[in-house]
Amino acid sequence: MPGLATISVRDHPFRPGRHPGGFRVAGVPHSGGIRTGAPTAGRPTKPQRVSDEAHTSGPREPSTEFAHVPVLLDRVVELFRDVPSGLYVDATLGGAGHAAAVLAANQGLRLLGLDRDDRAVAAASRRLAPFGDRVEIVRSGFGRLEQLVNERTTEGATAVLFDLGVSSPQLDEVDRGFSYRSAGPLDMRMDRRQELSAVDVVNDYPFAQLAGVIERYGEDRYAKRIARAIVTARPITDTEHLAEVVRDAIPAPARRRGGHPAKRTFQAIRIEVNRELEQLADALDGALAVLAPGGRLAVMSYHSLEDKLVKDTFREAETGGCVCPPGLPCACGATPTVRLLKRGAWKAGDDEVADNRRAESVRLRAVESLGERAS
Repeated sequence: MPGLATISVRDHPFRPGRHPGGFRVAGVPHSGGIRTGAPTAGRPTKPQRVSDEAHTSGPREPSTEFAHVPVLLDRVVELFRDVPSGLYVDATLGGAGHAAAVLAANQGLRLLGLDRDDRAVAAASRRLAPFGDRVEIVRSGFGRLEQLVNERTTEGATAVLFDLGVSSPQLDEVDRGFSYRSAGPLDMRMDRRQELSAVDVVNDYPFAQLAGVIERYGEDRYAKRIARAIVTARPITDTEHLAEVVRDAIPAPARRRGGHPAKRTFQAIRIEVNRELEQLADALDGALAVLAPGGRLAVMSYHSLEDKLVKDTFREAETGGCVCPPGLPCACGATPTVRLLKRGAWKAGDDEVADNRRAESVRLRAVESLGERAS
């Protein structure tokens, strides 16, 4: 396929029945091993494929375990258990916790897993190995979802899942620069092949642009004060220094409310670095366009900007863009393309939140396609 290097386990020389001693996929080190306890799916006859948009150069970094507890796992499995057989797209594959459970529950699905993070791709490859040729993994952002689906099938996708935000392993890896609680490099890139990183936003953005990012994506009332403090403190080279500058810029009473005072600023910079909301808007439209009749699209979001974008996109699809006054029959010719599977959003229960604090802010929304694929 043009632009994608597809690599199969069988392309690597080793004798049948013997551990290959490790294989590498598009610059991502793999151990070749399979995590114990991973769900099985019958007897896979062919190995999974792992694709990458571009090979990386330079030294390889060692793969680390990408252990991640999937949020609302039972609900996601239930949503996709009875969808028609066909293509299942996990647009934010991560450690493949959701993907493995969905594949085990619905034998008629084959997976196209997408992720920008090389370590996530490596971990997902190991975890999904038992599913064999039911799995293809592409190192890519979900902005290319529509294109990647259309390159593989004319039937569309019967299940699409987005689990947005930063995963626990990414937060825990100090060298990724996502955490405001540890000293690490100003990075925050989901895809470390891209040029723009947090150090560029923090040190190069003019005051007005930086304040706009913090206000828009961090929804922080003290955005201008924070931006002014950052500009004054330049150069800032690590996350600990940035967190201190942000903390000191916020009035003392406000520091004692709403968690860590740097949380919103770090969120804003991360969204800017990875163009998260821009990509999400395009990806949601693309997912709806390729959704097969009877197929389902589910999205888990973790902050208000994401959730509002998801809610508005789903409402537009549910009403067909109807502009008629509420309470009156539609006379504008709008045609709904989906139905909401729940009014409002599913949230995690108290037990799940107690076991996994990341679940506390999750909002899950889902729709089902009513008929023909969008053209």
